[in-house]
Amino acid sequence: MRKSVVLIVLLFLYFNIASAQKQKQTPGLLKVGYSVGIDKITAEKLKYAKSVNIECIEVSGMNTLFDGNRKFLLNDAEMTDKFIDIKKWADDAGIRIWSVHMPYGRNIDLSTIDEDGRKEVVELHKKLLGFCKVLNPQIVLFHPSWLPVRHQREKHKDQLVKSVKELNREVRKMKAVMVIENLLGYKPVRDEQYENPLFRTVEEAVEMMNRMPRTVYSAIDMNHIKNPERLIDSMGNRLKSVHVSDGNGEKECHYMPCSGKGENDWVAILRALDSAGYKGPFMYECAYDDEKQLVDCYHSLYSQAFGD
Repeated sequence: MRKSVVLIVLLFLYFNIASAQKQKQTPGLLKVGYSVGIDKITAEKLKYAKSVNIECIEVSGMNTLFDGNRKFLLNDAEMTDKFIDIKKWADDAGIRIWSVHMPYGRNIDLSTIDEDGRKEVVELHKKLLGFCKVLNPQIVLFHPSWLPVRHQREKHKDQLVKSVKELNREVRKMKAVMVIENLLGYKPVRDEQYENPLFRTVEEAVEMMNRMPRTVYSAIDMNHIKNPERLIDSMGNRLKSVHVSDGNGEKECHYMPCSGKGENDWVAILRALDSAGYKGPFMYECAYDDEKQLVDCYHSLYSQAFGD
């Protein structure tokens, strides 16, 4: 009798330990989100997204708010109303505004070596952050550069560091986290005049993040680099947000991961995200026909990486 009791207790402990180990080894599901252009956000769109289990969005497309001379197209009152509406629509739908994607481009380059121009770009970003504050984002995402001038890459890096330090103070006042996105640049040189953007390789991303304040973090775009799992591994717990899409690391593709068109190893990517301790949303920035496809795709990728 005593032996039977001991055996039952041992079996009970064994199965509980095995169950606990299995739970520890299998990561929880991430929330699914997607990037939506600011001019495409509507109350109806967000309600539908929520109905198919989209939990959060990134507000993107900020370039539509400016002209080529860095001038806002709307006055301050119109801008304020626009952002208040978006926040209300998201709250009503039960959607979390996870991040805002700040503007970028030739005339909005945080790394420009023209110091007066850099200051103007920083001031534009500061003003826009004032409007974004009402969205209460957790993450504010920036591009590190446009195209650096040939043979001036180190100067562009220095300028970027100055801009980041200034803007990080403003982002922290919003109780948000500043992240910098890696950019596409399969080859070092774009043409006779320009090089490819900053943060184009794992090595350069590591170098530049080491120059940033520790309160600045990484956002990894999986369409911008071959083997994005390597960049995820290199960033580790400094990774705070992602852009999910498939590609070949050589050009802008933004395929949906489940389309079968890209070359990314999604099992390796999801396992790298788990190893890095990433807890943010699986934030898509890709082509799709219906938001439901995005949720279904994530569940399919998760099953491939970790089992049902």
